[in-house]
Amino acid sequence: MRRLRSHRSRRARPCRSHRRAAGAFCALCAVMYPVLASGPSAAVRAPDRLARAGADVYRLAREEALVRERYEKALPAARERRAEAERLRQRLSGERFVSSVLREDAGAAARAQYRTGGFTARDSLRLSADDPFELLALQETDAGRRDRLARRLSDADDRGRALELRERSVASSWQALDRDTAMLRRTLGGAVDRLAAARDELDGMAAAAVGGGHCAPVDRDALDADDDARPEGDRDGPGWTRPVLSYRLSAGYGGSGANWSGTHTGQDFAVPTGTPVRSVGPGTVVDTGCGGAFGISLVVRHPGGWYSQYAHLAAAFVAPGRRVRPGEWIGLSGTTGNSTGPHLHFEVRTSPEFGTSVDPVEWLHGRGVGL
Repeated sequence: MRRLRSHRSRRARPCRSHRRAAGAFCALCAVMYPVLASGPSAAVRAPDRLARAGADVYRLAREEALVRERYEKALPAARERRAEAERLRQRLSGERFVSSVLREDAGAAARAQYRTGGFTARDSLRLSADDPFELLALQETDAGRRDRLARRLSDADDRGRALELRERSVASSWQALDRDTAMLRRTLGGAVDRLAAARDELDGMAAAAVGGGHCAPVDRDALDADDDARPEGDRDGPGWTRPVLSYRLSAGYGGSGANWSGTHTGQDFAVPTGTPVRSVGPGTVVDTGCGGAFGISLVVRHPGGWYSQYAHLAAAFVAPGRRVRPGEWIGLSGTTGNSTGPHLHFEVRTSPEFGTSVDPVEWLHGRGVGL
């Protein structure tokens, strides 16, 4: 029995070489786990986070635009109400002055009538008491003057009361509009701050994606499923449109500067980070970029052997092989690559390769698209 127990004990105890192998395997797991954790699964999650960041920018940009539109409409309305209230106040002041003058005139007439025994004309006391017809005519004239003064005073009082009611109503309306405008101003300020923070976050995540070499297309539907296709009216020419709808043209084709080794090969559109970028025409995505001078970029082949490039993106929505429609959203603008600020670098080429560019502004003009 002792031998059996001893034999079992020896079999249950791992040998020294097995212990060394197990320790080496555990050490390998400890070293490889962070690498594996940052591998394909993390690369899969990165586009999802980038899509959410892009969706936040898009949503906040729409909210900011709506609030700004309401504020810009409310501001002139409040100013007009304030101006109307000021005009009514001035008219009311004038009516009150007229009323005070009429009251003073009526009071003077009444005092003169009392002193002269009913006659207010300057020459009434010099008239002969033996001429009753002249005295009667003078008395009728004085009575007419009193009646006219009374009517004018009553009319002035009525106008004053009506103006006062109108002035109070307009002032109340203006004050309400002013409060609404102030609230919209605060709301707009908050929306601007949130949008700026979301754009900073998107820029940071796009830079991290480029730095990690993970620029896979993000889910376009994460932004707004209702806007997947180009809205009506966005297309300028038959089958062609602008790459962005709201922009400021900055560096043009053929320009020179410290940021380029030669001349500028495209047209820059100054737009904030997260601006939807659209395919200028029908075609197929043939290439994507994830780094270098262009950062996140796309190349689309169009009919006729033409190619358009969209560079410095924060995110791409399409992968090579995807067919796109005129005006379809293919990415979000950003500032990746060799970029001094958020903008879209747009090129038109005769081949997908760099160095075959033509003037994109003239090319678009030739297709009915004005910039």
